Amino acid sequence: MDKEQNMGTPLLEVSDLAVDFSTMDGVVHAVEGVNLSISAGETVAIVGESGSGKSTTAMAIIGLLAGGGRIAGGSIRLDGREISTASENELRRIRGRDIGMVPQDPMSNLNPVTKVGTQVAETLLAHGLATRQDVDAKVVEALEAAGLPDAGKRAKQYPHEFSGGMRQRALIAIGLACKPRLLIADEPTSALDVTVQQTILDQIGAMTRELGTAVLLITHDLGLAAERAERVIVMHRGKVVEQGPARQILDAPQHPYTQSLVKAAPSVAAARLRPEAFASQSASPEAVERAAGEPTPTASDNIVEISNLTKVYPVRGRGDDFVAVDDVSLAIPRGKTVAIVGESGSGKTTTARMLLKVIEPTSGIITFEGQDISTLDRAQMRSFRQRVQPIFQDPYSSLNPMFTIERLIAEPLEFYKRGSRAEQAQRVRQLLDDVALPQSMLRRYPSELSGGQRQRVAIARALALSPELIVCDEPVSALDVLVQDQILRLLGDLQREYGLSYLFISHDLAVVRLISDYVCVMKDGALVEAASSEEIFTNPRDPYTRRLLASIPGNELNIA
Repeated sequence: MDKEQNMGTPLLEVSDLAVDFSTMDGVVHAVEGVNLSISAGETVAIVGESGSGKSTTAMAIIGLLAGGGRIAGGSIRLDGREISTASENELRRIRGRDIGMVPQDPMSNLNPVTKVGTQVAETLLAHGLATRQDVDAKVVEALEAAGLPDAGKRAKQYPHEFSGGMRQRALIAIGLACKPRLLIADEPTSALDVTVQQTILDQIGAMTRELGTAVLLITHDLGLAAERAERVIVMHRGKVVEQGPARQILDAPQHPYTQSLVKAAPSVAAARLRPEAFASQSASPEAVERAAGEPTPTASDNIVEISNLTKVYPVRGRGDDFVAVDDVSLAIPRGKTVAIVGESGSGKTTTARMLLKVIEPTSGIITFEGQDISTLDRAQMRSFRQRVQPIFQDPYSSLNPMFTIERLIAEPLEFYKRGSRAEQAQRVRQLLDDVALPQSMLRRYPSELSGGQRQRVAIARALALSPELIVCDEPVSALDVLVQDQILRLLGDLQREYGLSYLFISHDLAVVRLISDYVCVMKDGALVEAASSEEIFTNPRDPYTRRLLASIPGNELNIA
């Protein structure tokens, strides 16, 4: 079929698609009556929260539904050919050659015991696009096209030797190696930093434009959808609730669910704090602005002072040590939120772990309430552990799956012998109220809760001992936009009610824009800029900060 015909006839047509899953509790209707189409060379984004059916729709198109899943009705036509009823052998020929796939998680979608080049070669050989004699050259060509430097060397390495961005490039190489007419990209950058995300999306865009490949982009990031897609399809509870041109959907959403998505989406174009969600904060920025210069004496309005903090790791077999944190100084004002932002490897989490005394610094001083935490004796350390609490990134792995919600929240109270059993039970119930969870959750286990509910449990657990400082390490990065919004509002409410101070670690600057009073920007272990949130986002001084801001999908769009 020539190009003119492709422009007139959709490359992909999905009509009244229904997908069911058989479970122990009966049949679940995961997708109902979905209609969509994609023309050659077009990029279409499906947006929606977890469980909306967007990934299930994509997996049905490519014939890779999880166990128990089946197409219960409707039609899927690729270039006019019905593929919903294709045999497994037919689907194998379609996958790769006609429909490529870039999956969500680069950490788990490459075989860890097979060299990267071999995994690319398997795709080329399976579709007869290379011979044993020329496959190595074509593998290098595919990896180079995906933007991997020194592709010949990289082809001989294993996935664990790659960074997250490099692994995602390898998956792009596999997905586009056979020059498919349609590429399904399922949350291809959700696990990546903002600058790496932009690079990966640019690479996909450049390659698909060159090949004339259509793209079906699955995402919960409205900024990304607005920036990268011509059309947006909004899914909710297995159904398409709205679709149309990207800007039209985002500028004037019609369906209440789309309106809620757009309203909840964090955006640097939005006001720093939504008045109805967060209290207006105002304080002089000197406390963190001084961070790039010489440390000043501890001030009574700072709960934490960090001065000239350094962490060095010796590297075996090499003369040079690895400097993870390099002479960092900053302060956390009482009752305020200080965010540390930067790419993976910038040193932000290492800084937080030293503040939590999980690891010891090589040099430098951390004071909490005016006392150097390196000098704490056993009794003082026990008190410090209760006054400074963490909230971790992943609500799926930070809670013991064998404990009920009641026991998870009560455990810190039991460990530090806070009150009687009855008082502890009353405190747990109060904490559930504080994080807006029903009392019926007490007897449940983490596996019975959604991601947002689990993170609320993690917050309740962190609050159990009435801490003064909470260290939040990427607390919403694993959550959908609506749940993100709920958790950020909750953190704001709790800060107002209890006067909490937060150290907020994140690579998502749009989220930081909403939650933080002050922002510290780290790069390669060093602090490159520190100022009020307003100053960072409206007048960034360092080129690296400007590059981070420019990399945010939808930065120039008023999405919130």
